[in-house]
Amino acid sequence: MLRKARFAGDWYPGDPVSLRAALQRFVPADAPQVQALGIVSPHAGYVYSGAVAGQTYARVHVPALAVVACVNHRGIGARAALMASGSWETPLGKVPVDERFCTILLENCPLLADDASAHLMEHSLELQLPFLQYRNPGIRLVPVCLQQLSFAECDELGRAIAKTVRAGREQALLVASTDLSHFESQEVARELDRQAIEAILALDPKGLYNVVGRKRISMCGVIPTTTILSACLELGARRAELVRYATSGDVSGDFSSVVGYAGIVIQ
Repeated sequence: MLRKARFAGDWYPGDPVSLRAALQRFVPADAPQVQALGIVSPHAGYVYSGAVAGQTYARVHVPALAVVACVNHRGIGARAALMASGSWETPLGKVPVDERFCTILLENCPLLADDASAHLMEHSLELQLPFLQYRNPGIRLVPVCLQQLSFAECDELGRAIAKTVRAGREQALLVASTDLSHFESQEVARELDRQAIEAILALDPKGLYNVVGRKRISMCGVIPTTTILSACLELGARRAELVRYATSGDVSGDFSSVVGYAGIVIQ
């Protein structure tokens, strides 16, 4: 099936010329690049989080394969849903699903279901795609959409992703799509987000999972981030770097109720 660009023209520019111009503004051309295992990138409307996402994508080499784990905001479909065939459309063109990788991943992880319905109304993966296309027009996609999972299930899926990457003998960029605190004051959001970010930078997926639950941090993508962090550790990750942190208040000027965004590179 073709998963059409549902949020183009609303959450991000809907025509290719305007979209390329926006990406050119967001993605610094002269940023030093590293070979990364994964990144954490926000998924709000580009006016709010595009600069954080763009600076993060600018810092990494983007290979031809991306495994993107996003949050299922609407609770549609399977708890762990993989769209295992077809392609995704954005104003920049179509991104094919890597069907071979998906077939092997389904074999490696019984927790995953081949369920495209979870992806149809979800924005948090779609908003990553133009950045991936801008950095590598030949990108192929493994799209994973996640509802609430236990830490053990996140770790199981992360290890299965790593196993599948190893089996394919091809470099892949693992992307966790998440925003951080939602609708807190700037002061509160920064403190809560600091604790979540510190766990990611410590390469501690269980610590991230636990602190988000214990502190009731409204980090929508804690499940995909925990999963991707577990996968990166299995692939040998040794360090993580915060590229940029910002909030919606930095754009809107309203600091009474903000959403937090972080861009992190995992090597």
